[in-house]
Amino acid sequence: MNVFSRAISLRRSALFFGLLNKSVLISRAAPPLVVATRTHCYLDMKPKVYVTRNDYARIGLDLLKEECDLSIWDEAYPVPRDEFLKNVAGKDAIFCSLNDRIDKELLDQAGPSLKIVATISVGFDHIDVKECRDRGIRIGYTPEVLTDATAELTVALLLATARRLFEANREAHTGGWKSWSPMWMCGTSIKNSVVGIFGFGRIGQEVAKRIAPFKPAQIQFTSRTDKCLTAEELGATQVPFDELIETSDFIIIACSYTMETANLFNDSVFSRMKPSAILINTSRGGVVEQHDLIHALKAGKILAAGLDVTTPEPLPLDSPLLQMSNVVVLPHIGSADVETRTEMSRITACNILAGLKGVKMISEV
Repeated sequence: MNVFSRAISLRRSALFFGLLNKSVLISRAAPPLVVATRTHCYLDMKPKVYVTRNDYARIGLDLLKEECDLSIWDEAYPVPRDEFLKNVAGKDAIFCSLNDRIDKELLDQAGPSLKIVATISVGFDHIDVKECRDRGIRIGYTPEVLTDATAELTVALLLATARRLFEANREAHTGGWKSWSPMWMCGTSIKNSVVGIFGFGRIGQEVAKRIAPFKPAQIQFTSRTDKCLTAEELGATQVPFDELIETSDFIIIACSYTMETANLFNDSVFSRMKPSAILINTSRGGVVEQHDLIHALKAGKILAAGLDVTTPEPLPLDSPLLQMSNVVVLPHIGSADVETRTEMSRITACNILAGLKGVKMISEV
């Protein structure tokens, strides 16, 4: 191999491993004429990544800093829209969350350099997927890592709502607890009940596993696809949607947010549920028509609701949902354990780095 072929081969290797710089080329004894006439090119520069807030777990940001130039919205809350639009131009990748709307307007502002949008979430309804694909922009997300954390939170929310834990806790703090009373603060037991799960993907299945030890009479679910084998393994029964809402004592929403599921749980559905039924939603707020839910709770069409997701987020402090004793509202903390959020940050960063290098992401839409 002559010296020119050797220099070219070494340069290709350096490009692949992200090590390209002038010192590498010069140290490999490339002919002086080649070095002297080579101009600075884009591949010598670090990719530019826009990060939409400063409180993502450090592991992800540190990984990106090793290979990229970061522009970070330096606040622990979502970047305002005007700031996002102003600063995204010319970036190669975006590290975002479900609070950040990635639509045509923003993609136009980013320009043709944008190659990767990576969201630190399992949901990606805040991203215009079609618009990204039309532009050849790859999308990374974090679907599997938060399954267990979200399933745990779902069961905790169900128990808190069914057994009136927050309501009882308030009574203990405000003087309502006078003495032991045989029927005071009695809730609803999972034992011998019918638990219905709407959506039987990874999270729905993990919820079913965690519910089983509470000895319900039946676990049933509705899913877009046939899950007979999985159902048999988990001791669950697949039923039509109408049967699920009419026969379940607890209904757990664990589906994706799509055009088909948007506002699916509305007045018509609540009117067919048992008056003693309890609704739990850890999916997306948009799956439930919230005004109809408020009406159903006030009218006694259903007994109670536990919500980790709402519309909007956060809820206004004057929302009727926050005033009802039979409603438990959490601030979208389904995946909020330290280990899970740390891993989500790492995966998001790895998705960006993989996408920039043109290789397979850990999780890609």
